[in-house]
Amino acid sequence: MATLSSFGQNSVIRGLVFDKDDGEPVIYTNVILRGTTMGSQSDEDGIFNIANVPAGSYTIFCTQLGYDTVQIQVNIRPNEISNQKIFLTRSAIELENININAVREEKKTETAVSLTKISTKDIERIPSIGGEADLAQYLQILPGVIFTGDQGGELYIRGGSPIQNKVLLDGMTIYNPFHSIGLFSVFETDVIRSVNVYTGGFSAEFGDRLSAVLDVHTRDGNKKRFSGKVGVNPFLSKVILEGPIKKLSDNGSSISYMFTGKSSYLDKSSKLFYSYIDSGGLPYSFTDLYGKISLNGANGSKLSFFGFNYRDHVNYQFVSSFDWKSFGIGTNFVIVPSGSKVLIGGTISFSDYNIMLREADAIPRTSGINGFDLNIDFTYFVPHGEVKYGFDIGGFRTELQFFNALGLKIEQNNNTTELSGFVVYKHIFSERLVLEPSLRLQYYASLPAFSPEPRISLKYNLTDALRIKAAAGIYSQNFISTKSDQDVVNLFTGFLTAPDDQLIGVDGKSATSNLQHAYQGVFGIEADISRVLEITVEPYYKYFGQLININRSKIFPEDPDFEIETGAAYGIDFLAKYDFKNFYLWTAYSLGFVKRNNGEQIYPPHFDRRHNLNIVAAYSWGKDKSWEIDARFNFGSGFPFTLTQGFYEQINFLDGINTSYTTQNGNLGIVYDDSLNTGRLPYYHRLDIAAKKKFQLSENSELEITASVINVYDRKNIFYFDRINYQRVNQLPILPSIGVSLTF
Repeated sequence: MATLSSFGQNSVIRGLVFDKDDGEPVIYTNVILRGTTMGSQSDEDGIFNIANVPAGSYTIFCTQLGYDTVQIQVNIRPNEISNQKIFLTRSAIELENININAVREEKKTETAVSLTKISTKDIERIPSIGGEADLAQYLQILPGVIFTGDQGGELYIRGGSPIQNKVLLDGMTIYNPFHSIGLFSVFETDVIRSVNVYTGGFSAEFGDRLSAVLDVHTRDGNKKRFSGKVGVNPFLSKVILEGPIKKLSDNGSSISYMFTGKSSYLDKSSKLFYSYIDSGGLPYSFTDLYGKISLNGANGSKLSFFGFNYRDHVNYQFVSSFDWKSFGIGTNFVIVPSGSKVLIGGTISFSDYNIMLREADAIPRTSGINGFDLNIDFTYFVPHGEVKYGFDIGGFRTELQFFNALGLKIEQNNNTTELSGFVVYKHIFSERLVLEPSLRLQYYASLPAFSPEPRISLKYNLTDALRIKAAAGIYSQNFISTKSDQDVVNLFTGFLTAPDDQLIGVDGKSATSNLQHAYQGVFGIEADISRVLEITVEPYYKYFGQLININRSKIFPEDPDFEIETGAAYGIDFLAKYDFKNFYLWTAYSLGFVKRNNGEQIYPPHFDRRHNLNIVAAYSWGKDKSWEIDARFNFGSGFPFTLTQGFYEQINFLDGINTSYTTQNGNLGIVYDDSLNTGRLPYYHRLDIAAKKKFQLSENSELEITASVINVYDRKNIFYFDRINYQRVNQLPILPSIGVSLTF
């Protein structure tokens, strides 16, 4: 029990939570002052902060799933900032009651509207394709997330297109996080520390995106010894190397490094292992490289330098050749001033992304984006809450060269600067209400346009086991995609900034601004049915007040390159999660509706999937749970498509009256139905399973063998329909594989 004093109400207990084995920060750890209602949770850097502590003697009580509980005695003087370091030891015994109660305490004090926190352990519960669990596979099971296919598929989150999702890696913007074969992302699972996915209603901390945020943080690397992992399977091979440059000292300081590399050879191996698919094999290959050096100070301050190089290649024989490459370098930092209650963080980065598609006409489409990002934020802990504020500065250059179906060239090269500032305030009213208003001020210099964006989220604890939550806000975006929401299968993902010339809105009037904007509203209910079963239900509504698309109807050079659309997305997401001892069950169902209005008609875009169900189950057994079996079942209603009315000989008249239409050989043109996307493809469903066995070779070495099967019952799910050749092309058939990995 604590002995309290009536003086010194402004003391602070602050510190770091480490994993004793490798020195890695332990995130989302509950740190509580025993016998009081005061406590905190460690953030992505392992830092915790308990403000407004009266002077006295306390017992710090620290709990985290998979670790032994730690208790530390501290004496706090008036107006003191007490820095503590807590080292947790991994334990095979999980104290269920303590961990469940800690998770519930977190739910009471976080709004967490449309937020899913993902750990490496979560990702590994998905059937590992070729023995490699991947974030791309896990994201597909989240409520509100629609995945459009194994080949060339992308993620659409609650009616938003991929260009409207912000993807961050250690604070740096990633422009294309997924490879062309939709089983793999650029992120290496084994070095992920945390992933936060906001499917809507995110605060003013994030800007310049209309729909969703994917925020990925990586580990620092082993601070005590050299370690790593190597793995091989029919899809790819990989290596991870990490270790200390300066070992973790007793005071908490260290310097460590980490390097990851993986390379796919599916275009070659598929000819041997999966020759029944196509004699040419699966035409996908990619290479991902990532490196990081982390410097950690004794008081919790840290500085990291990181860089990546990602490449992707697809070659459909006699059809198209597709390449993209991405390069980036950056640094992020956390400053913990010894005599201040403020934490200072930030990121400085530069990245470059280029993409090229060459089709049968041999005319390449090219696009690129490069530029820098600078963001700095300040977190100030106040009684019953915290204030976070900061600013972002970004400078970008976008390039595009594109030819439409008539051979008309569309070209855009732009430079732009974006400036923004934000403030987020969270206040906890007793144990019932958590309120989090925020404001973002965004300025787009190239348009020019200024966008004030108020947002708010809240949670009300009806009981310890039943909570309601809600969020609403205004969002804006400058970037647009070279894809149209009318495109069905299109690997080419180019980035553009909004044009500065006058555009016509869907009402036929001139647009007052070329800025894209949207409004979001989310309501939710969280219920803990029992200690091991929790349910979440979230209805949502997104209104896209102005979207800018490539003008697919351009006929003459003087026609505008872009057109304005509006849209709406609404639905309800349901999630039930059961986690007890050796058995885990995840059930997610989404009912969604998406509409677009181009001024001529209201149509459903190609990703408007009405029903989407994902069931994931995992069971482990044996000594130290060395055996595990995982399964995932996905069921989805059919995507919309535009019907075909007929065919004609397509001749362009670019030479005007001098065009020899009687002797010129035209291309085969398609007459589409006047109404967009009135047809529906067949339903999609697929079952994946995997079995794992771990062998403990020594104290620090472990061998894992994984056997997996994609599409167990060989469902013929459609990829696309070749209208000209009148031929159906399917997604991946049954793909068995076996993978081996060695951790040391």
